[in-house]
Amino acid sequence: MLKTILMGSVALAITTSAVLAEAPSEFRIGILGGENEADRLRNFECLADHLKDEFGFEKVSLFPAADYDGVIQGLLGGTLDYAELGASGYAKVYLEDPNAVEPVLTTVQTDGSTGYHSVMVARADSGMTSLEDMKGKKLGFADPDSTSGFLIPTVTLPDAVGAPIDEYFAETGFGGGHENLVLEVVKGTFDAGTTWASGVGEWEEGYTSGNLRKMVDKGILDMTDLVELWKSPLIPNGPIVVRTSLDQETKDGFVAFMSTLPETDPACFSAIQGGDYSGFTEVNVDFYAPVIAARKATIGG
Repeated sequence: MLKTILMGSVALAITTSAVLAEAPSEFRIGILGGENEADRLRNFECLADHLKDEFGFEKVSLFPAADYDGVIQGLLGGTLDYAELGASGYAKVYLEDPNAVEPVLTTVQTDGSTGYHSVMVARADSGMTSLEDMKGKKLGFADPDSTSGFLIPTVTLPDAVGAPIDEYFAETGFGGGHENLVLEVVKGTFDAGTTWASGVGEWEEGYTSGNLRKMVDKGILDMTDLVELWKSPLIPNGPIVVRTSLDQETKDGFVAFMSTLPETDPACFSAIQGGDYSGFTEVNVDFYAPVIAARKATIGG
């Protein structure tokens, strides 16, 4: 009797495991906030179509969150299968549940690097030309879970200015995502703000990739209206992550598909990434260890 019960328990465990690892009929994509929702949905339409054709999903759903945390909570709750995060966003997920998602790929810049920069921009007619000119002025951050828009400036600016942020700047605040932050700087709500850019290529084009480049390409920003006051050290490009509990066949197929997307559909690759990149490269949690440590030490989980 005991042997029968044990064998039945093993069979049930195997069956349950098989169900949990079953390939999904719906694939759910989380899209970070920080840009106009209609633009985000339009940029990801090509990817949704490709995934349906490639994997035979009955449905590919796009979830454009209002802010970074919307996607982070979706990943932690298991309601999203894939998202592209900033390094700090991934660190937040990892610190809360290291087994929720797996980082699998990151982008490679046109110069071969796998990093980007936080840049502080101000109005060109402000008369400011350097970080020193921001003393006693109002600084805007993009989002509390943004790597370039908050974490890295929080970590590196005190050394750059020789004082704590709350002492050096008269006031700080959040702009509600990268795109809106830059628009608020142009409007004069903030004297300067921190956003992300590759730091590669021409300033007049918004560099080769990043928020500034996306805004230029959409025709909502003229780079002659801005001046760069500060640029951070190189930041690891954020990861493409997949839900850990997704079946291995789907995960492997997805990584292989995304790895070749820059060649099979360069326009789609550029649309979802927001600028010019040379492709993807594989990564794992070790690549983000410094950012995880920085987030834990500075702002916690």
